[in-house]
Amino acid sequence: MSDGCLQDRVVVLTGGAGLLGRNYSQALSSAGAHVIVADIDHTRANAIAEALPGVPGMAVSMDVTNPESVRQMVDKVHERFGHIDALVNNAAIDPKFDNLNGGAHTYSFEEYPLELWQQSLNVNLTGVFLCTQAFAPFLLASGRGSVVNVASIYGIVGPDQRLYRRDDMQLRFKPVAYSVTKSALIGLTKYLASYWAGSNVRVNTLTLGGVEADHDPEFVRRYSERTPMGRMARPDEYCGALVFLLSDASSYMTGANLVIDGGWTAW
Repeated sequence: MSDGCLQDRVVVLTGGAGLLGRNYSQALSSAGAHVIVADIDHTRANAIAEALPGVPGMAVSMDVTNPESVRQMVDKVHERFGHIDALVNNAAIDPKFDNLNGGAHTYSFEEYPLELWQQSLNVNLTGVFLCTQAFAPFLLASGRGSVVNVASIYGIVGPDQRLYRRDDMQLRFKPVAYSVTKSALIGLTKYLASYWAGSNVRVNTLTLGGVEADHDPEFVRRYSERTPMGRMARPDEYCGALVFLLSDASSYMTGANLVIDGGWTAW
């Protein structure tokens, strides 16, 4: 994707201070977009925004689960730039499997706490609903509005829990709430694409496979063996797909699910 394909577009990226968010921010900025790095961690978001390689962007502190926080973010972005062209719903709770000190990944389905279930629903699904709803008027007014919902392969296939076994013991689990919320995002994409049929707003899903993130070496080995390409993704390998979905190169694409997973779902 060539530089400048997102020239002067204002793109809001939730979860912009995370591992993938940092890479997305740089790629979108290099493509000419004004990137709004939105994250609950304002310090990290601000550092990323200040280091953007392309046109100026900005950092916004935001809690996607809080309607007032989302409305304030919308007001700040519109006040600064006057228009909003795209929204990337990237913020999500995804427990890391190299952390053995408790957390959602230690619970089996039978023991999974309602509190953690609700927390994931609030961030991974309701947060997307709130952000998309709040930005809708501006996306519709843009004339080239685009929404990308970031999902996971575990939203289209069940998690392979065998990856987390050691010596025939199931030490960890990919949590049920993660799979359910990512699956729901794919459905939300289709709903919005058909709801906005006839408008100039496109809505697509970007579904990702596993990415290198300081995982347990044994997990990386097992995951890689399970993937046709024989490895996990590098953190920058999803950037091209995101830029594509936001650019005019995908102008006849809506309601689609672009799967980038090294072949994981091809087996």
